[in-house]
Amino acid sequence: MTGKEPATELDTRYSSENATATPWTEAITQLEQAQVFWLSTVRPDGRPHVTTLLSVWLDGALYFCTGASERKAKNLEHNPHCILTTGCNSFDTGLDIVVEGDAVRVTDAAKLTRIADLYESKYGSDWRFDVRDGGFNGASGNVALVFEIAPTTAFGFGKGASSSQTSWRF
Repeated sequence: MTGKEPATELDTRYSSENATATPWTEAITQLEQAQVFWLSTVRPDGRPHVTTLLSVWLDGALYFCTGASERKAKNLEHNPHCILTTGCNSFDTGLDIVVEGDAVRVTDAAKLTRIADLYESKYGSDWRFDVRDGGFNGASGNVALVFEIAPTTAFGFGKGASSSQTSWRF
């Protein structure tokens, strides 16, 4: 993804009177620091599927891994459109972020190594992966597929004394 700034817009219909649009740089900080994400995909029969997972932000995209036989991997094989969401469960503080995009499998060893290093740096040594066979190999020896989601659209929901709804279009 390029370093181009997205078009940013405050939706005044859902924002406090004195609210301002959240800068994309603030959203990036949230994406870099968030510990837990929720991935929303669509099953082949059209029903939604949501699951929690870990994710890292690198070079303008989010990355996550999953086993090839897991529901989310099967869903993405059928339909790459998905959403990653993160935030906090507090009503009156924080920033929730929703990122829409298409999941693309990553198999390049150099890129996988960078992503694996970020996982370990962010989540600790329990999340150390070796890069092999176009994916991550953990302690179990199974290969985990790695996916990239470059945002096409993202939304930020600022909470607190001044609530805001910001959209970013790429």
